[in-house]
Amino acid sequence: MKEESKIVTSKFKHTPVLSREVIQAISQLPATLLKKGTLIDATLGGGGHASLALEAYPNLHIIGLDHDPAAISAATDQLNIYGSRVKIVASNFADFIPKDKVSFILADLGVSSPQIDEAQRGFSFRLDGPLDMRMNPKNDLTAAKLIKETDEKALADLIYKYGEERFSRRIARRIKNDLCVNDSYPGTASLASAIASCYPPKFRNKRIHPATKTFQALRIAINNELEALEKLLTKAPNWLSPGGIFGIISFHSLEDRLVKHSFLKDERLERITRKPIVASSEEKSMNPRSRSAKFRIAMKI
Repeated sequence: MKEESKIVTSKFKHTPVLSREVIQAISQLPATLLKKGTLIDATLGGGGHASLALEAYPNLHIIGLDHDPAAISAATDQLNIYGSRVKIVASNFADFIPKDKVSFILADLGVSSPQIDEAQRGFSFRLDGPLDMRMNPKNDLTAAKLIKETDEKALADLIYKYGEERFSRRIARRIKNDLCVNDSYPGTASLASAIASCYPPKFRNKRIHPATKTFQALRIAINNELEALEKLLTKAPNWLSPGGIFGIISFHSLEDRLVKHSFLKDERLERITRKPIVASSEEKSMNPRSRSAKFRIAMKI
């Protein structure tokens, strides 16, 4: 199983986090659901988790969902060898409805490594690129458009709500003042620099970059990430057969709180994990982006 955590997709260059733990979660399905079951990978990406599941469980079928054309292309190449066991659907999971009950639902939330590492996507404050941040490039709203069309107070509220950023008002003021002078930011690097300048000097050289929370907030707002997650948490339990499993990997506290409270209160589900599963020390050293991953699992009653 150690080798599985190292598998990456051929084009998307993404190492799936908590892969061993996901495979173990699938093993908790009743034998009847494992023998003839379907897994919905609600965040297919490059097909990393899906390929591991298909390899580990030869009777399993996969429905993979994604609305990023680059991810769909990479996943199609990665999973082509599994033939009819795989169906890829170009869809946000918030908009999807399966025809039949399924055995397992997996959602690996947040932005993927290839999206961060490709400067042109505009997700990274470490690589200079356009202020974009769209998961689906067909959507109209970009980061540049959002910060230009949102007034200072609303922008500060957004940064505080989705980024839990203590300096949100100072940052929003700086962004809007810069836009009054230059009309637009030339790219992500200049925005990140402006955000960092709003921090007191003693906070600027910490391990976490000062722009992290603001970039997170903009990305969440642009892609309606929390609203989509709320829809998934409401609808997905109805997709499961009795004994089916719902697993969600989250990467920040806003997502994790939503998942935790939903699993706790939903009468259709029974929690398998009371505390989230986190990456091992070995995985964290191999894949630093696994450090903030939290995996919660519930079973359909």
